Amino acid sequence: MATATNRPGPRTSKAEYGSDVIVDVLRDLEIDYVSLNPGATFRGLHDSMVNYGGNTKPETILCTHEGIATSIAHGYGRAAGKIMGAAVHNIVGLLHATNAMFNAWQDRAGMLVLGGTGPMAVEQRRPWIDWIHTALVQGDAVRGFVKWDDQPASVASIPESLYRAHQLASMNPQGPVYVCFDAAIQEQKLDEPFILPDPSRFDLPSRVQADPQALERAADLLMGAQRPVVVADYLGKSKEAVDGLQRLAETLALPVVDMGDLFNFPSQHHLNLSGATSRLISHADVILCLDVFDIQQALTTTDRVNRVASDLAGENARIIDISLRQYIVRSWADDYGRLYPVDVPIAADTALAIPALADLCQKKLAEQPGMASTIEERSNRLRAEHEELARETEAAVAGSASDSPIALPLLAQQVRDAVWEHDWVLTDNDLRGWARRIWDIREPYQYHSARGGLGNGIGRSLGVALANRGTGRLCVDFQADGDYLFNPAALWTAVHHRIPLLVVMYNNRSYYNDEEHQADIARARGRSVENRVVGIRIEGPPVDFATMARSCGVYAEGPIDQPDHLMPALQRALKVVTEEGRPALLDVITRNR
Repeated sequence: MATATNRPGPRTSKAEYGSDVIVDVLRDLEIDYVSLNPGATFRGLHDSMVNYGGNTKPETILCTHEGIATSIAHGYGRAAGKIMGAAVHNIVGLLHATNAMFNAWQDRAGMLVLGGTGPMAVEQRRPWIDWIHTALVQGDAVRGFVKWDDQPASVASIPESLYRAHQLASMNPQGPVYVCFDAAIQEQKLDEPFILPDPSRFDLPSRVQADPQALERAADLLMGAQRPVVVADYLGKSKEAVDGLQRLAETLALPVVDMGDLFNFPSQHHLNLSGATSRLISHADVILCLDVFDIQQALTTTDRVNRVASDLAGENARIIDISLRQYIVRSWADDYGRLYPVDVPIAADTALAIPALADLCQKKLAEQPGMASTIEERSNRLRAEHEELARETEAAVAGSASDSPIALPLLAQQVRDAVWEHDWVLTDNDLRGWARRIWDIREPYQYHSARGGLGNGIGRSLGVALANRGTGRLCVDFQADGDYLFNPAALWTAVHHRIPLLVVMYNNRSYYNDEEHQADIARARGRSVENRVVGIRIEGPPVDFATMARSCGVYAEGPIDQPDHLMPALQRALKVVTEEGRPALLDVITRNR
């Protein structure tokens, strides 16, 4: 958007119809793409994007399902650091999109979902079809898991609605917003020139900084701690927060547990002790939680059979919490976790609060030079523990080198070795943690994961790849088989829009998480564990993912279940992605660990 020093001021638009005004505002908001599956309730907007707007800024991204469209917007927003649009067709399209919108809500990811409805004025509705495409109001279907929804009632209302939606979607904690446009308003012919507002007057508000006294208290607790630990979860949206944590951790020799929903800390840094989470938390005297949206999840362990959570943290551990968690609570979905007790609750944007906390600790350390030897001793001890964890990882890889089906540690290592000379990006899945243990992940742009249910991984990966298209970066998706089967036609969009992406199937031919649940229940009830596979295994017949991908125009190989076949296949697929700019898929048959 424009800055105050370069204000365009109010302008006379060339818009002829209401939907032309929507495109004008989307351009002012710098929305580069709108992913969509076409629908008649936004035919006016569709025409305006491709004819009035010339299909540039925003460019349409054609998808075969609204769930794919909204998942792409989710992934793009994460990777690009800016909001993307997705258009969904009235009630039925919105209902298709709800799963992906809920996943974006859980993942604190911003997106602008644009909807259409039949005319609200009944005299303008066609019999039957416009009636079943109309609701009072469509936002009711998603209001429990969007930051805001609106249905502007006039052309003049459009700019304000879109500016507010964009602001709310972009402000931390981010989340999806939904704006629905009456078909009649979209298609309304304008009687006089429309005056567009000055976009620079609708910039985002400044970020939320922490109470200085609360930061002082947090710094004093960390300085006085004997066994401190940091638990971080959603810092990767801001490089300032990530760099601030690295400086803070190195200043005081703080071990860091990276929960992995976004990049939080360099994976091979000697202070990254994510593999020792339970021990660190159970022995900690001070725990610093940074952008952890469910503290109970982070600081407890759960018995899978009886669902009982047990605290890892000791009763005397002091907990510091820095987040904006309280700003995005809704009553419909209890996705915020239990109200966990903390000693120093700080409401702040971690991009500001963590560097400020690091500054305070560095200042206090300079005033207490006697602490230097204690910190150095702790740093050396943690380095030794990190190296021991690395040796355990290397042993797991070596011990599985000849396994067939292919073990996850070997798969993570082989793909890493194949892509290492490229500027790579992991787009969605971490192979049950093995990718983060084995790959040297140093920058926020290199790693994207996401909370949420099945069916969205391939769409999010495409969104990440779209955001990186033209940058020279190689995007790699470890794609779970069950997740992919929800929306396998997503790769058609990748071919159609020339979005390069290397898809490596993590294919265990099962919805395996549920196998573990069923085994636990069977054991607890004294029943047959062998029957855990019924209604869960994706076999009889197994899915031919390579043929499925080729039907959409994707280069594909597989199934690959022998370790010595994996690297040659990776090299062939990489050539397609990097030299031809096309997506490629390898169907790799894997073990469950």
